[in-house]
Amino acid sequence: MLKRYFTLLFFIFSTVAAFPGHAEDSKDGPKLAYFTLEPDLTTNYFTKGKKLGYIQLRIEIMVADSKDLPTVEKHQPLIRDTIVEIMGKQTEDTIKSLSGREDLRKKLVKKLNDLLLPETGRPLIADLLFTKYIY
Repeated sequence: MLKRYFTLLFFIFSTVAAFPGHAEDSKDGPKLAYFTLEPDLTTNYFTKGKKLGYIQLRIEIMVADSKDLPTVEKHQPLIRDTIVEIMGKQTEDTIKSLSGREDLRKKLVKKLNDLLLPETGRPLIADLLFTKYIY
């Protein structure tokens, strides 16, 4: 029983001792931040035959610094339009495959950074995450 108390005390002291060092590290570097495109995006994609295909997405945009969130919010209509345009040109095979989804994610990050570069003077988007991907 005494061993359990010593283990608990050791855990508490090691946890408390770790926080000041962690707080100092976070002051130096930029903080990653996420911007959610709301409402969800819905668009059609190319299918074989007369079948209608659509995809619904919820996208989180990761920026390298939280100071960039107002800029991303300001350019949200341009970002949404670009995503809908690119997703609407995809085939059913690309939409439904895992490798196709990963390629789309990378393509969207590159295209959005290229598009925002003249507007902002630097690439803003560090990454892009699909938090909802329904087809």
